[in-house]
Amino acid sequence: MNIAPRYLGRGSWLSRRDPRLLLVSLALFVFTVIQVWDLRILAGLVIIAALYYRSAGIPFRAVRIQWAYVLFFVSFVVIVNTLLTGGELRGLAEDELHIYFRLPLIGTPISAESVTYAIVQYLRFLSMAAVGLPIAYAIAPGDIGPAFARLGVPYKFAYGMELTFRFVPSLAGDLQTTIDAQRVRGYEWEKRGRTPIGKLTRTIPMVTPVTINAIVGAEDTIDAMDLRGFGTQPRTWLRQLAFDRTDRVVLAGFVLLLAVVTVLSFTGRTELWIPDLLVELAG
Repeated sequence: MNIAPRYLGRGSWLSRRDPRLLLVSLALFVFTVIQVWDLRILAGLVIIAALYYRSAGIPFRAVRIQWAYVLFFVSFVVIVNTLLTGGELRGLAEDELHIYFRLPLIGTPISAESVTYAIVQYLRFLSMAAVGLPIAYAIAPGDIGPAFARLGVPYKFAYGMELTFRFVPSLAGDLQTTIDAQRVRGYEWEKRGRTPIGKLTRTIPMVTPVTINAIVGAEDTIDAMDLRGFGTQPRTWLRQLAFDRTDRVVLAGFVLLLAVVTVLSFTGRTELWIPDLLVELAG
């Protein structure tokens, strides 16, 4: 089964940009945001990420499940790395912390510093997700391969990336087809549990048929590519890409943002900043 990814951002301002801009902007933004620990600077980066995401015109209802997964994953990482393990508090000793309380059993101190660190991590991941998500929904499915190829990526890898983008919705389609087939045979899908664990356990009978279908589909794709002589000589792309003035301005903006934050980082102005309010709450 060959299903194109959902082009949810069709017609939006960001979808009219050169697809290479979306890929390069994400890389530049990631290198920018990982240098920042100051909440005040990070708040500005979050606003930029939110405006960038909004320009993609992606309906929230269509991606609310994806955002739910992002929020769950980010929350899990932040809680484990920051609150339970104490996190990397930028070299602060425990006697320098403004402690609220200690977690029972493990004794990890929850302080103004660790809470700030958690907020920074949370905003970091969410802003990177906001800039990265339009790649999946605001780039035309047929532009994925040409975009990577025009960035200098070897054509085999570029075509592999395009197939990867198509594989995920194809796998989801195979799963739905398998569920429908099992329902016809009497499998009571809805009665297997509505909790996250219940939903996970009820998909176990689907793993084998979906995996086999995925392997068969991959072999069909390989055979089709072999019959067309893929890999015998460099591939050409019918789609031509070119940056316009708006693309250059946006790209220059991300480059300038990276340069400014890098300079601030080298001068020590992006270090962890603790809001006075959180310090006062510690008494």
